Amino acid sequence: MRELPLLDQKNPNYIFKTYAAKFKALSDEKRLQIMNELCQRGKTCVCDLQEVLDLPQSSLSYHLKILVEAGLITRETQGTWSYYELNASEVSALLSEQLCCIFRPNACC
Repeated sequence: MRELPLLDQKNPNYIFKTYAAKFKALSDEKRLQIMNELCQRGKTCVCDLQEVLDLPQSSLSYHLKILVEAGLITRETQGTWSYYELNASEVSALLSEQLCCIFRPNACC
């Protein structure tokens, strides 16, 4: 399980870049739809995602790349097909008290 790094009070910029990339990935409606499908289906072939989301292959690949790079989903290649899955631990970390502590330091333990 990969955890998001804790805020370094002396140099907070690197952690902000990490969070910014993750929230940027979440800021697109199509990417949220992809994540919702993966949440509902579990590990899913890219061909099935293309059919359900009615996206051209190039657009789907672009959105999947952003989500993978942000660590919000994982990719596994089997033969010629790629299978994607929600990275539940990373999504949970974004929704955790750990992130909230950055903005509400008095509420943190």
